[in-house]
Amino acid sequence: MGRIPQSFINDLLDRVDIVDVIERRMTIKKAGKNYSGLCPFHDEKTPSFTVSPDKQFFHCFGCQENGTALSFIMKFDRLEFVEAVEALAQHAGVEVPREKSVGGGRRVDQDLYQVMAKAERFFRQALRDSPAAVSYLKQRGLTGEVARDFGIGVAPPGWQNLRDGLTGVTDQQLKAAGLVSESDKGRLYDKFRDRIMFPIRDTRGRVIAFGGRVFGSGDDGPKYLNSPETELFAKGKELYGLYEARRAVRSLQRLLIVEGYMDVVALAQHGIPYAVATLGTASGTQHFEKVFRYADEVVCCFDGDNAGRQAAWKALENALPTLNEHRQLKLMFLPDGEDPDSLVRSRGKAAFQELLDNADSGLEFLQRRLAQGLDLETLDGKARYAGLLQPYIDQVPVGLLRDMLNQRLATITGLQQRIAAVQPATPEPSVRHEPVAQRKLDKRSKHLLGMLLRHPHLWHKVPDEVRQGVLKVTDTADSVGELLHYLEANPAADAEELLVLFGDNPLIQQLVQQPDLLPNAELPLAVQSACEELIRTRNMQQRKNTLEAMGPSNVEQLRKYWQQRTGPDTEDYSE
Repeated sequence: MGRIPQSFINDLLDRVDIVDVIERRMTIKKAGKNYSGLCPFHDEKTPSFTVSPDKQFFHCFGCQENGTALSFIMKFDRLEFVEAVEALAQHAGVEVPREKSVGGGRRVDQDLYQVMAKAERFFRQALRDSPAAVSYLKQRGLTGEVARDFGIGVAPPGWQNLRDGLTGVTDQQLKAAGLVSESDKGRLYDKFRDRIMFPIRDTRGRVIAFGGRVFGSGDDGPKYLNSPETELFAKGKELYGLYEARRAVRSLQRLLIVEGYMDVVALAQHGIPYAVATLGTASGTQHFEKVFRYADEVVCCFDGDNAGRQAAWKALENALPTLNEHRQLKLMFLPDGEDPDSLVRSRGKAAFQELLDNADSGLEFLQRRLAQGLDLETLDGKARYAGLLQPYIDQVPVGLLRDMLNQRLATITGLQQRIAAVQPATPEPSVRHEPVAQRKLDKRSKHLLGMLLRHPHLWHKVPDEVRQGVLKVTDTADSVGELLHYLEANPAADAEELLVLFGDNPLIQQLVQQPDLLPNAELPLAVQSACEELIRTRNMQQRKNTLEAMGPSNVEQLRKYWQQRTGPDTEDYSE
């Protein structure tokens, strides 16, 4: 699809009234020239949520959530950016325009969505004509209503049923959609044969891929088979059942990550409609980034054996960079020989719900596992524990949760007193911990920030060693670091997404609207040069801060040490 013009988004925000948008979703009352109510983003008894008609802005003085009508819809309705724009446009009674992408890419995508929709209809019709497939689904305990809600179908046996059955679709489109394979001799044949078919949808409900499960005897391939990656489908980012879960539960409080399609469908049939499944891969960081957009509690379900605990450990490692004080990760381990499908069918919803409600805290699991075999009453045991746990704590984003983990580690090991005794005085808080919206940036940093806000894809064109160097000298406590760490973790982020995530900052809004001063061909090198300059200036500033904290008596000795390692400096940091 083409991009949504920024000018349309600006006009849309000017057109709608934020008070009207919010009043349709929660209770707010007139309080002077503003409106107030109980914040929908955290629990409170006294209203601290304020809406300003003049500024067309909301702000909570309790949890600090704030933004425009667009960001409110994203947060309240748990919508992604494009979905929120479309919802706001519908509210305003206007259609969302699209810019044409270079080379006509928009048309290709639209065609692929149509091809996938035709394939879904073909598979669903084939299910009506297949008594064997219907019988299999009934044996698995599925009703016709659930099969309908999830769009379940069947790929008939044979090599060219789908290819011959889709009218108005070219072989090239079938290949681009991942619906056919090609033999060594160049012959095309149906990729899915004699399989129960599960359509995989994006968050807008469009079919982007399929998963097929063997049920007959005509295909001796793997038990489960997913579509290959295409222009529409990246399996490391998508989750089966997420669209259906959001449709079934308007405001998701919890999401359950399981392993297979049948697990998701069986749980939905038994009254647990908030399960999703990864697509043949482990739960990765991108999966957790996605699910935490829609629910603050995520439970990962695993087998109770050693392999299941190893998988849980891997998932926990991948989840750490996405956690904060508002997000909770839990781990659920099933009895031996059970999977969610079999357990909920044999024991019922109540028994499964009890296991789910008693799921283990992911962070508690992490700490217990690292402490196994260690005597935390001895200095050796405490030192070993600190060495094992600290790297995991460092993966948690800077914030309250990370502070709490460090505090617990300090309480267990007694390292807090030791660190305070040997470290130099801490630099003034204004150096690293001033709120992002208040941080003053030099001209070079603003230049880099502006280029990446307008052209986020340029970040991953910077050489790896330079990117890692920049990430080391920045963190999420400053504007540049917050953006760069986000881009590093989200390679597919676009300018629209960044505007919503960071657009509440007036500086960001100003930089986004500034024109590029260089031709497009020169921008990649300009970004790299700005990154290299940022590394140099941040390192120099860090040295200056350290010298000031150490005191004048240590300046000369420390300067000689630095000169031996990096060469002489051109600035006198002792002044």
